[in-house]
Amino acid sequence: MANSISHFILLGFPSSREIQMVFFVVFSVIYILTLMGNSAIVCAVRWDRHLHTPMYILLGNFSFLEICYVTTTVPNMLVNFLSETKTITFIGCFVQFYFFFSFGCDEGFYLCIMAFDRYLAICRPLHYPTIMTTQLCTGLVAFGWSCGFIIFLLPVALISHLSYCGPNIIDHFLCDPVPLMALSCSKVQTIKIIYSSFNTIFMIGTFTFILISYALVILSVLQMPSTAGKRKAFSTCASHLAVVILFYGSVMTMYVRPGSEQPVDFQKVVTLFYSVITPLCNPLIYSLRNKDMKAALRKVLAILRTS
Repeated sequence: MANSISHFILLGFPSSREIQMVFFVVFSVIYILTLMGNSAIVCAVRWDRHLHTPMYILLGNFSFLEICYVTTTVPNMLVNFLSETKTITFIGCFVQFYFFFSFGCDEGFYLCIMAFDRYLAICRPLHYPTIMTTQLCTGLVAFGWSCGFIIFLLPVALISHLSYCGPNIIDHFLCDPVPLMALSCSKVQTIKIIYSSFNTIFMIGTFTFILISYALVILSVLQMPSTAGKRKAFSTCASHLAVVILFYGSVMTMYVRPGSEQPVDFQKVVTLFYSVITPLCNPLIYSLRNKDMKAALRKVLAILRTS
């Protein structure tokens, strides 16, 4: 059956014109702060030679990934707050779907890579320089960026090739696969099972890897004789774990259980949390608990003031 629609309508957060303007201002501020915070970390890692180590190189890439991730949804959401039609083209919808979930998948892989790096640094400190070489670090960076784009080709291809013959109203602020499949006039039960299984395997697999890595790290830290060493290791791991809990806690709540069991407003709030709020919080979490990063950020601010 051929598609009879050329665009979708993203309802977003239905409310009065005044409330829409308030939403526009609030999310504009959040977006700007997210860009500023993550860009500051990227610049700090790029300009400060003391941060040219695997841990900070991975953090810099993760922060740049956050910028890409939040940019796939927030600018379009801001436009829709001011728009009367709130439309997105059929192709534009699936482009947003692909990039949003590809970057989200990359985040999961980067959190795994960062956990692996901390495991090597704390549990295998003597072998760390020989294992975490420049070549391995570069390979992990490339792996982290590319995997999501490769993996999400299949879900996007499957869902985009469904037939859509109306209605075309998506009760969400982004092109999420769950409401998209609900709009299809094709039989989608098999694709729903494939998509749900895909999400469950990916999230539980990566989350388990991260938990095991940090469990080994914590056991190793507890055996350290130096109190100062324990404090520094725990501080670094606490930052990483906070980001992991923020991201995986909200994502698992949304996608491990079938979407049909959850109210639409609940889906929107949870999606908003991991797609907008988490990228805003991450720079604060990493910079506030890290002396080296705070020192580098001060240098970045000093450079910006003199330029």
